[in-house]
Amino acid sequence: MLILPPDPDLTALRVTLARLRNEHGWTFDELAERSGLGRRTLIDLEHGRTTGTVTTWHALAHAFDVPIEHFLGGLCNDHTPPGPKAP
Repeated sequence: MLILPPDPDLTALRVTLARLRNEHGWTFDELAERSGLGRRTLIDLEHGRTTGTVTTWHALAHAFDVPIEHFLGGLCNDHTPPGPKAP
């Protein structure tokens, strides 16, 4: 029997990106310069038109100086994350 994992909360990615960009007061152009990503890519990520790649989120984590888990940890917001359960 095939058991599929729950759907990731992709909204959490874009919300975290928008929050961090706003907290830093950066425009899309400023974030593009700091991350090496295209302005259009950043707009599409923040507006939910694309989910990006691991490389994309890695670049953003470095631009914001946060661990990549800061973005990816939110993927399990609507369900219990995998792994060992606390006793």
